[in-house]
Amino acid sequence: MQCGTPAVFEKNYDLPNNRWTMESTLTFNFKIDDPKSEHNFFYNIRHNMDYPCYNMYIKYFLEDEQGKILKTNLQDITLFDSKTGKPLGSGLGGTFSHQLANPELVKFVFPQKGKYIFKIKQYMREKYNPLKGVINIGLRVEKESQ
Repeated sequence: MQCGTPAVFEKNYDLPNNRWTMESTLTFNFKIDDPKSEHNFFYNIRHNMDYPCYNMYIKYFLEDEQGKILKTNLQDITLFDSKTGKPLGSGLGGTFSHQLANPELVKFVFPQKGKYIFKIKQYMREKYNPLKGVINIGLRVEKESQ
């Protein structure tokens, strides 16, 4: 979380049994009232030590209210140090939390005022379906501080 920067939007989804299936798309609906301002997008990720990999592949889609895709990409998010295996993020009792900026949506300017949809899917290999150890996944959108 950014110090002193209020969220324009923030929502987290708890995943049933700490598992995220490839078929499950997490959808976030939010409204932008100030499209001229720059906005930053963050992923909120909480996992436990059952998580099987050092990273997580996700695919995101940012759409306007008509369903037109404004931005999309497959991203590789690092959750553990690949050499030491030490979890990154803040941890307490075997649970680790991350708030990671989406590097493609930093200082993003929306085309207009209105409703937007952000979707996230996990894109790990089939052998990780369902993806174990993922407690919740969320999205935070902040207005860039001046």
